[in-house]
Amino acid sequence: MGFLIRVVINAFAIWVVTLIPALQVSVIAFPPGETLQLVLTLLLVAVIFALVNTIIGTVIKILAFPLYILTLGLISLIINGFLLWLTAWITHWWNWGLRVEDFWWGVLAALIITVINWIFGIILRPQRKR
Repeated sequence: MGFLIRVVINAFAIWVVTLIPALQVSVIAFPPGETLQLVLTLLLVAVIFALVNTIIGTVIKILAFPLYILTLGLISLIINGFLLWLTAWITHWWNWGLRVEDFWWGVLAALIITVINWIFGIILRPQRKR
């Protein structure tokens, strides 16, 4: 259940990022491109992003651990931007998916996605009983 909630939050965050034209991040929906297809495309892109973040992101974060220490964690911005760009690269093989036009705008988009995920994580975190 937690994975499904994270996917929905990721899809929402990616949708919010696509609403900011300066970031040059867009989602191309499944044909014919109506609202339902856009929602399904966002959910599928969010699943791919979650898988990329879980599998490849974990390996990169382990290998880049010395850089985390050296840069006081700022390298995570670049790594998250790379993972978003990698998600766009994976989905570019089809006629649907995420498009990131510029890597550095992708880094900023990944930062916005992270902030939205963090905010919703605080709001939706299950409360522990004492």
